[in-house]
Amino acid sequence: MSTIDYSKKENWCRFPEITKEVDTFYIYATEYIMGSMKEGVPDYATLENEEMLQGAEAEYMGHATVFGESTNVFMPYYRQCGLRYAGVVWKRDGNIDEAFSGMPYGDISAALDYYFENCNEGRPFILAGHSQGSFIGKSLLLKYFKDHPDYYERMVAAYLIGCSITKEDLAANPYLKFAEGETDTGVIISYNTEGPKNSEVNAETAVLFPNAISINPLNWKRDETYAPASENLGSLVLNEETGEIGFGDIGADAQINIARGVVITNAKADTMPEDAAKVAAEFFGPDGRHGEDYIFFYNNLKDNANKRVAAYLANR
Repeated sequence: MSTIDYSKKENWCRFPEITKEVDTFYIYATEYIMGSMKEGVPDYATLENEEMLQGAEAEYMGHATVFGESTNVFMPYYRQCGLRYAGVVWKRDGNIDEAFSGMPYGDISAALDYYFENCNEGRPFILAGHSQGSFIGKSLLLKYFKDHPDYYERMVAAYLIGCSITKEDLAANPYLKFAEGETDTGVIISYNTEGPKNSEVNAETAVLFPNAISINPLNWKRDETYAPASENLGSLVLNEETGEIGFGDIGADAQINIARGVVITNAKADTMPEDAAKVAAEFFGPDGRHGEDYIFFYNNLKDNANKRVAAYLANR
């Protein structure tokens, strides 16, 4: 398998000027989606895949900018698994780990090597991602950072949102710690967002594993304490008249369902075209909010990243 030359800046969606004391290394989600459903297309996107490139740019704006106020955000391109093939692996194996373990993990590992050897200069860092990016991030914690404990010591937190961190993961890897509150550091922050109906029908989804753990992104608790929308500092919303993105109150409350291992919200997802909605339901259940994991809780996540960075720097 050939490797990507990450010394070339065109192989990075974002390669920032260093203006802050802390970095973020962000891994984007599956953006090779509808194109991957076509007959005869490759299972993995090339670096020139236009759907992936456009999706990565949109994800930077809607997700990775959460970390831009407090950190320098690095975001590499990588040859990711298409959604169709991820579904094949999920149906075959009962989980999707194998779909991301080859070329996607190899590319991101190579990007991390370049980042640490040439860019990081000893700064603390946040590891972050969504969906496929978070599953890769989880594998990095289990393998890459286990082999590089000197890097791992400088990790402020890992925001692995839209994937499953399980009780078994933590038991088998005691050096990993899941967040207990809003300012602890060296910890994993993870959750999957759903509407109430997914729990009612016990929907199987591609991103939810048994014994998954979630933290509430509004009140930063691990129990089932309800967080009303009044605790939401602002969701990302689209002004349909101007086409501009802003902040608003869309009723995005949050409550953990511990038995299912998810965050339940009553806020509604945006309406999708019929073909995309059918695909989303197949992968994320009839009432999924996977695409809204970040945008529903955007300002709370940004505030939290700022607080964890400040806590880490204060205790160095």
